[in-house]
Amino acid sequence: MTRFIFITGGVVSSLGKGLASAALGALLQARGFTVRLRKLDPYLNVDPGTMSPYQHGEVYVTDDGAETDLDLGHYERFTGVSSRQSDNITTGRIYSNVIQKERRGDYLGATVQVIPHVTDAIKEFVLGEPGDADFMLCEIGGTVGDIEGLPFLEAIRQLGNELGRERSMFVHLTLLPYIPTAGELKTKPTQHSVKELLSVGIQPDMLLCRADREIPAGEKRKIALFCNVRPEAVIPALDVDSIYQVPLAYHAEGMDRVVLQHFGLDDGKSPDLSRWRSIMQRIRQPEGEVTIAIVGKYTNLLDAYKSLAEALAHGGIANNVKVNLNWLDSEIFERPDAIQHLEDVHAILVPGGFGERGTEGKIAAVRFARERRIPYFGICFGMQMAVIEAARNLAGLTQASSTEFGPAADPVVGLMTEWMKGNQLETRRAGGDLGGTMRLGAFDCDLKPGSKAWEAYGRAVRIRERHRHRYEVNLNYRPQLEKAGLSFSGLSPDGLLPEIVELADHPWFVGVQFHPELKSRPFEPHPLFTAFVKAAIEQSRLV
Repeated sequence: MTRFIFITGGVVSSLGKGLASAALGALLQARGFTVRLRKLDPYLNVDPGTMSPYQHGEVYVTDDGAETDLDLGHYERFTGVSSRQSDNITTGRIYSNVIQKERRGDYLGATVQVIPHVTDAIKEFVLGEPGDADFMLCEIGGTVGDIEGLPFLEAIRQLGNELGRERSMFVHLTLLPYIPTAGELKTKPTQHSVKELLSVGIQPDMLLCRADREIPAGEKRKIALFCNVRPEAVIPALDVDSIYQVPLAYHAEGMDRVVLQHFGLDDGKSPDLSRWRSIMQRIRQPEGEVTIAIVGKYTNLLDAYKSLAEALAHGGIANNVKVNLNWLDSEIFERPDAIQHLEDVHAILVPGGFGERGTEGKIAAVRFARERRIPYFGICFGMQMAVIEAARNLAGLTQASSTEFGPAADPVVGLMTEWMKGNQLETRRAGGDLGGTMRLGAFDCDLKPGSKAWEAYGRAVRIRERHRHRYEVNLNYRPQLEKAGLSFSGLSPDGLLPEIVELADHPWFVGVQFHPELKSRPFEPHPLFTAFVKAAIEQSRLV
């Protein structure tokens, strides 16, 4: 029997519902339960695939090719449970499905309305494919009171009645701001947020109260009294120095115990949190540190690179060092004097991205890493920029470029029009819609024995990684590039799609077409990030 926990947020956005959901999932796992996590997003986009990183942060891609909210990355990193297409839904997809049913006549001529048709579609999503999970954690995006979120709140209210208290629970995350002039935390925003939730018929069973300092016992009792929850169900959610401290902090406040008591499952046993304590020990007591420069396009909003930053931290955990990240806008490297920003770093990483802006700066950073023999890691677009740099400056193809930026004399990177996904041929055309037209999801890659990638993966012959891109390195230029020293060390099983390139005579220079950061976990760091950080450590010893 699957039990459902619904996580909502109030007062302001960005309080950490995703982290709270992920941490609760981790705590339930530590007590021996199985979990699944889902995200319900109220915006009208069908998925975040066409949204600007400045608007939405990174797009997290699942093994089965879904473009999803970045919170699913938190879910996977904290629980190790791979997300699926069925774990993220938006208002856009709900309405699209409802309208398709109406056009087909599935509603038999009925007037299609938010209640019951839209709410039924939401409930169908929430209840679908639970598998054998003991708990399904469903996070509702946005803030209570948002107009677009009302159908989702109505749907989970109905589910609460249909499932009963023995199978449903409501957790509400709020903010307790500190007013310096008054010298106290204020509970009124939380009271108003709960009142807003009550107005749509939902009584929270637990309150998570974000605060930047300890919440006095008197304030907790006041919140419990005014919000009609038990005092022990008012859980402080205080700021911590690492997101991987959150499960430990919530456990110390009794969060998991209150959840189990709600469902009548508390057996008095302590959860096994040893791996989280081990991770925090490595984070707080590193044996050294390295500095890695990330040369990207969206550095003004670091959520655009959330999984990347976490994967680098995981590489530091694996090597027991602190990884300092130096975020640099690629456009600054289009000025000749800007290379000085890379003088003191121990490694350089160029991440994924779309469009021509900042590309020449990325190519300049690649050249600096190659010529100065500084460890380099290119991911997706970063691999393509490495290939263009090698084509221009090693292979003599001075007009080398990508057709993403327009017609090119030497299109060493070009638009993919077809590829195999399993046994099915996927096709795309240049003028098609942007949404859903990329090579998405997990694909196999065969590694070249003896290569750096082969060594990093533990001498594995075949790997499987997640992709999100439209353009591909043109294998017609492979002979010229390999003659110039660029090795194609990873290819698709049919040999038609390049996945990994390396410079054999460089300490560590690797470009990958996929996104390895999406599969990295704190307790299972991705092998390429582990190897990259290790190379940075070696570089630090040479400086």
